[in-house]
Amino acid sequence: MPHLLDLGSRTFWRATGRRIDLAGREQWLNAPVSASARVDPAWLEAEAARHGGVLGPDDPDGGLLPDMSVLDGPGFDARRLQPAIRDFYEHTAQWQMEVWTGWSPWFWPGGEVVSRLWGRRVEQLALPMRPLDVAHGMDSRVTPIRDGTGTQVAAAWSRTLRDSGRPVFTGAYSARSLPGADRASVHVAFPLESGNLQVFLRPSVVDRGGLLLTSPRGRFGQDGAYVVVRERGDHAARVPLHETFHVYVDPDGVLRTDHELRMWNASVVRLHYKLGRRP
Repeated sequence: MPHLLDLGSRTFWRATGRRIDLAGREQWLNAPVSASARVDPAWLEAEAARHGGVLGPDDPDGGLLPDMSVLDGPGFDARRLQPAIRDFYEHTAQWQMEVWTGWSPWFWPGGEVVSRLWGRRVEQLALPMRPLDVAHGMDSRVTPIRDGTGTQVAAAWSRTLRDSGRPVFTGAYSARSLPGADRASVHVAFPLESGNLQVFLRPSVVDRGGLLLTSPRGRFGQDGAYVVVRERGDHAARVPLHETFHVYVDPDGVLRTDHELRMWNASVVRLHYKLGRRP
């Protein structure tokens, strides 16, 4: 039986969103969904089948993107990136991460309620709430999603807390162009029951070959975050969540990422990742 919280949230987003045509004008929002409240790996096989392919095994050398050059276009040239950054995105499974997290005191109570009542139950978007939650780091695995020709159309990146094994995120990563855009954005879709949360991140190369990914404020159809509900028709709403990822190599040659999640202009949570190649 559907959980009342899930039914209520989907009702809210249908009411506040707009009807969309995922086979036509809003095809750019067509992304994987979960068939159950708990987000289990079944969505991977369904997504591979949707592209005419068959799901393969986890790839020990798999990357979120097959090549960073898929993002090339006016204002972005992957050749300007630090080699370590390209290596991370093209061979993500070869990397491990240490994580630090810091919540805004204004948003921590709400984040704790959402994590306890929703994130941990559905095993999706379960943001770590305390620094000790991630003291032992995160484990991850990458599963390529290929079409009938064997071409990678997306990659599933699943992350779990190393000490407890508790799921944190499971998302489909790819390059996708928005309507009228001059180049592709990094697209991340987090499957949920009868819908998903999607984020479009605009890439740019910054000082010393760093990578900046942003989901700024804007109109429907531009980079940002969207909730899609596929129940009683298809609906989508742009949500006031904005993310910034700054991926860079520090003076000691260590690959790091500063990640900030904001609601409107208020900082909700900051995370810092230290990334290293597996031994």
